[in-house]
Amino acid sequence: MADASTLIRAARRSRRLTQEQLAERAQLDQGSVSRSERGRDAGFSTIDRLLAGAGHRLYAAPTRRDDAASSAAEIREHLRHGDKDRALRALLQLNDNLLAEHGLVRGVLGLAEPEPTRDLVWDAAIAALVAWRLGAERIPLPTWVDEPGRFLSEPRTLEVDSADPVPPRSEVPDEFAKRGVLAWSDTFASV
Repeated sequence: MADASTLIRAARRSRRLTQEQLAERAQLDQGSVSRSERGRDAGFSTIDRLLAGAGHRLYAAPTRRDDAASSAAEIREHLRHGDKDRALRALLQLNDNLLAEHGLVRGVLGLAEPEPTRDLVWDAAIAALVAWRLGAERIPLPTWVDEPGRFLSEPRTLEVDSADPVPPRSEVPDEFAKRGVLAWSDTFASV
């Protein structure tokens, strides 16, 4: 479940708005937008005004599982510290979260556009995972999964363990292969 700062940032960016533009639409000052995106000054009325200013509404879903946007923030933090093992665990947790839900709730977990992790391979992997798991239930895909920044020009692995062999195409889920991410299908098998 995304925190308020992630929701506000995702809503603003989905409409390609600057903080100043969102502040004007929400009839708040730019400082309120900035503080809210950093997790400060996030009262419900402020969150509601900012989401409305971006043309969004806040809905509740019957789940306590983290969504793709929250998972991407966690992955970004692990990558920033050079911990690809924990980044992979966060990606696998997102996989488990998506598999644990069905229908609309699964779709909600993939809806908010994640901020970039600052690593193109991981950004493509997150999009691939959401597209794969939503597609399995024929849930319409959010537009962010097909944005150009979610595809690699050359196929690559996540490079978590240099001793891991590169999987053959037959062992890579289609959505991962489509985005150029070479990951073993069985990596995402729940245990």
